[in-house]
Amino acid sequence: MTNRIDKLFAAKRRSILSVYFTAGYPQLDDTVSIIRELAAQGADMAEVGIPFSDPMADGPVIQQSGAAALKNGMTLRKLFSQLEGIRSSVSLPLVMMGYLNPVMQLGVEEFCRRCSEVGIDGIIIPDLPFKDYMERFKALGDKYGVRFIMLITPETSEERVRLIDDNTSGFIYMVSTASTTGAKDRFDENTLAYFRRIDGMKLRNPRLIGFGISNKATLDAAFANANGAIIGSEFIRLLGVEPSIADAVAKLVKKIAA
Repeated sequence: MTNRIDKLFAAKRRSILSVYFTAGYPQLDDTVSIIRELAAQGADMAEVGIPFSDPMADGPVIQQSGAAALKNGMTLRKLFSQLEGIRSSVSLPLVMMGYLNPVMQLGVEEFCRRCSEVGIDGIIIPDLPFKDYMERFKALGDKYGVRFIMLITPETSEERVRLIDDNTSGFIYMVSTASTTGAKDRFDENTLAYFRRIDGMKLRNPRLIGFGISNKATLDAAFANANGAIIGSEFIRLLGVEPSIADAVAKLVKKIAA
């Protein structure tokens, strides 16, 4: 069966919108409802965040949501149980994103197997060393049909970018900044130059830009320089203040269109 990420990029090369949220936030059992609502209101992909007690790459909004989700009782095993049957109602690609520690506690092969069973298409582990990916994770991803997505930053060398491009599939996650996640009003010229530099490398894999996408200006900049964008902190903020999940998604859609 063709991976849904591959099918998405084959059908739609530009202006892809992926939305990240923290599983178990605002309420423990919101996971499936959020995914369904994102699909209903036009998101192209959903990234399901695994809450972790030490989220070093995350800004305050995602950190707060992760702490709340853990307090709500979210665990990796519970998340997999919530996702059972999701494919009966949702067809958009699903990516699971989290840190290495919970994956290792479950077991790498068990994690990949469970991802495959519930219909996860891709996995992002920000603190997974590339060497470990090549030696252990890559073969398991291939075995279970899930794509391991690697991150690049403005500091990533061209040699390293080419190495990642040659040895991964799905898409490359372009981190817009070397700092933590969080919303920005617009990207500065140095960031835009980084986007153009990577775009000029004509990589094999599609690219999505994340960290700092929160409005039309930042979304348009990402769409102009890559295949799409990932929104996280702004959507999680809206989930925390809007009266319903549907309202939070609608407000996000309206904000990035304005």
